[in-house]
Amino acid sequence: MIYSVKPDISLREAAGIFLRGLIMGGSDIVPGVSGGTMAFITGIYGRLVHAIAAVRPHTAIRLLRGDIQGFKDDVQAADPLFLIILLAGIGTAALVVSRGILYILETWPGQAFGLFLGIIVASAVAIAIQIESTRKNAIIFIGVGFGVGYLIGSIPPGSFGHSLPMIFGTGMIALCAMILPGISGAYLTLILGQYEYLLQAIREISLPEIVTFIAGGAVGILLFSRALRYLLDHYTAILLAFLTGLMLGSTRTLFDRIGEAGGFTPEVLIACTTGVILIAAVEQMRWKKRDSIIHKK
Repeated sequence: MIYSVKPDISLREAAGIFLRGLIMGGSDIVPGVSGGTMAFITGIYGRLVHAIAAVRPHTAIRLLRGDIQGFKDDVQAADPLFLIILLAGIGTAALVVSRGILYILETWPGQAFGLFLGIIVASAVAIAIQIESTRKNAIIFIGVGFGVGYLIGSIPPGSFGHSLPMIFGTGMIALCAMILPGISGAYLTLILGQYEYLLQAIREISLPEIVTFIAGGAVGILLFSRALRYLLDHYTAILLAFLTGLMLGSTRTLFDRIGEAGGFTPEVLIACTTGVILIAAVEQMRWKKRDSIIHKK
């Protein structure tokens, strides 16, 4: 679908975009819940991908060369008002939800990580369902992804440190996740040992960490978004199989954190079940949205 960029956005439309940003931002803070999936459910995924794809390195080069009109044309093609309003909603939700998540992690860590575990396992199953490949190929790449995820999950939290270069790299990886099906950027920050640290930075509005993370994400999107789209277009089954294994293997981190918090108590098991139900509900909404789009065509 081709999207025409509007030079102006009405107040009503702006409110709708901001609300969708709130939903995406709140989802992005919870490990396992994909902000990209919520963008699809709320009907802005195509517009978001189109806007991101229009952000290119040569835009800055035009400005440096003094090509002001070319620079303006490139910026306009990126749907700037839409992105600014959406990011404002995402940022607002991140500030609010991060405080709640930190309180839950500090007060009920076992239940929190149990909820995350249920969400991740259910999300991995949801991705696996989308795999269209021979059983042999799917099993091989699920196994490879599981091995990689298990190795990453075996690294003790905090081993990578919290330096600005590490936060920059985490941003590159996590924010690129928005263009992958069902992958949570927050979960990637968790397995890289940066999740709680970044939540603290958001709660305290620590600009060095926040700006570094966002800058890393911007660079990651500029460098890798087209490569990821190419993989999705040409090697969809292989990529989905690998991601399924990666998510399942890296749950070792969650099992360890649950063990540190007292193990699988009845409350933790209830939290796990709640996570599965949550993703089942989100997936049901996603499929209904997809079916409605297909019927309209």
